Amino acid sequence: MSKATPFSKILIANRGEIALRVQRSARELGYRTVAVYSRADRDARHVLEADQAVCIGEALPAQSYLNIDNIIDAARRAGADAVHPGYGFLAENPALARACADAGLVFIGPSAEAIEAMGHKARAKLLMEQAGVPCVPGYQGQDQSEQRLHREADDIGYPVMIKATAGGGGRGMRLVESTDTFLEALASARSEAQSAFGDPEVILEKAIVEPRHVEIQVVADRHGKALHFGERDCSVQRRHQKVVEEAPSPAVDQALREQMGETAVRAVRAIGYEGAGTLEFLLDGEGRFYFMEMNTRLQVEHPVTEAITGVDLVALQLRVAAGEPLALEQEDIRFRGHAIEVRLCAESPRQGFMPQSGTLVRWRAPRTLRVDSALQDGAEVPPFYDSMVAKLIAWGENRDEARRRLATGLEELVALGVETNQGFLARCLRDPVFAAGEATTAFVEQRQGDLLHQDEEHGQQLQALAAALLYLTDSGAGSARSGLSSRLPLIVRYQLRDEDGAATLTRLQSDRLQVVIDDVVTAFGLLGFTAEGVRLERDGVVETVALERRGDVLYFLHDGEGYAVTDCTYAAAARGAVDGGDGRVRASMNGRLVSVAVREGQRVEAGEAVLTLEAMKMEHVHRAGVGGVVSVISAAEGDQVAAGRVLVEIEADASEESKPE
Repeated sequence: MSKATPFSKILIANRGEIALRVQRSARELGYRTVAVYSRADRDARHVLEADQAVCIGEALPAQSYLNIDNIIDAARRAGADAVHPGYGFLAENPALARACADAGLVFIGPSAEAIEAMGHKARAKLLMEQAGVPCVPGYQGQDQSEQRLHREADDIGYPVMIKATAGGGGRGMRLVESTDTFLEALASARSEAQSAFGDPEVILEKAIVEPRHVEIQVVADRHGKALHFGERDCSVQRRHQKVVEEAPSPAVDQALREQMGETAVRAVRAIGYEGAGTLEFLLDGEGRFYFMEMNTRLQVEHPVTEAITGVDLVALQLRVAAGEPLALEQEDIRFRGHAIEVRLCAESPRQGFMPQSGTLVRWRAPRTLRVDSALQDGAEVPPFYDSMVAKLIAWGENRDEARRRLATGLEELVALGVETNQGFLARCLRDPVFAAGEATTAFVEQRQGDLLHQDEEHGQQLQALAAALLYLTDSGAGSARSGLSSRLPLIVRYQLRDEDGAATLTRLQSDRLQVVIDDVVTAFGLLGFTAEGVRLERDGVVETVALERRGDVLYFLHDGEGYAVTDCTYAAAARGAVDGGDGRVRASMNGRLVSVAVREGQRVEAGEAVLTLEAMKMEHVHRAGVGGVVSVISAAEGDQVAAGRVLVEIEADASEESKPE
């Protein structure tokens, strides 16, 4: 019998919703909890709801959540005797597990040796092949020269996937369609891998065309028992990062589930694994599955497994870490119903899923769903961390019931102040391909026209509503909701989703308002204001529009999507182009300047890469809007920059300057 490792107080080396999630199960088992936080998170919910909290540094992850010495010191100061890493940050860093062992702390996760073995994609594939686990054909050799990698890719045959060996989450990953684009993609993948993981090494894999991404949840104790808890389908992804997950997979039957589960259990036994973990596979159209990687931690999507099994996976983690044997047998694990989860991210789908940051002015979660978040009114969404801000999970007796519940709950969600992927997620769930259970990893790319497009009629209706709401919440005289007090027409100028507009609004009756935009007339009936917003009638249909006005900016929810409209009626016209067309390359978001690809005096062509910003763990290339000579570079690599800041100035060629606007 292995030695028990009891503990009583857990430091959670993470933030946000996962810190709160661990706190919940820890309290239920009688443990006290310690939160850690950066200075950017000092008022966050995970800090306020813990028994104790310790500041571990400045906002940047390297100074706080990634600083192992600070985390160990925080545990010592708070008297914690165990550390739970959550997911992300240091969750798969063997150095944290070793540091905990050296400090006499129980690490709630696998051994440093297991993390190291499975965290390196090349070595993990070799171990899995030795254990008889099917793997994707590819190259994971030590020769990392451009020439060798290019030759191996040509031998494997395109399309080829480049993957960073040291990490996951879609970072350092590139799909290459032809030999001509391989070297550019390799350089980009290495740069992102170096920035994210401090290691530019990559492996190559044959790209399986339109597979499903299916993973198996496992838990193993130190007494030799390992169990699987079924599969999750994580095929709906953008930028190789999951956004919709479900259990069970619509493509997996009982026979395949048992085969994949037995394979996963065999794999973890082969490496002496202890704790919760997930083996990720690609599943092709013929039912063949191939090992991709193992996540040696709790997964973001673990709630869907909890929903269909009734098992608290975090509680199992804590019991296993304390040395308790698993009390379950494989036949005890039963699956009931269907569960689907979506990841609510602070990002702009219409702008290539660009991360967003700011203040959440209003947050109302639907009561019909399980919502894992650390959000509240006034919560800050900083630019330093992952863009995921919440998870919404629905359970149903069958898949369609779970899907409907989740889509409806999403459309009822009020998240105002920071743009999110709320509407995009709802459209994913209602898409006929997803509804039929046929989504593969190509789903978002293939269906993006329907998932991202808004037709012209919807756009006109949206603008009319935005103008009416501006009129109703501020008449221009500073008196809120006094816009119906005069019958005189009022011209309202506004900016909605980066587009300027103007509307003429006229009071028709005491409770009627007419909006004219480009000769299109829309009439609204005002039924009154509520605590959440305003009740309006249009074409005989009544709806309550949730809204919040802060100065010149009005945030509102319409058709399950959040919007921000700026009142420009009394504002001076904006100057300068935001896309670099005036020769100035501006930061498109708050972030860190990762690299500058040009130097002063260098000539560049329009569209040429100039610099790369990193925000919320993703890299974003900024390109020259005009051709010309770089005259000024006003920031250095490593600088934290604000959205809109001019970083590079280009003196445009005469031919560019003479082009008509």
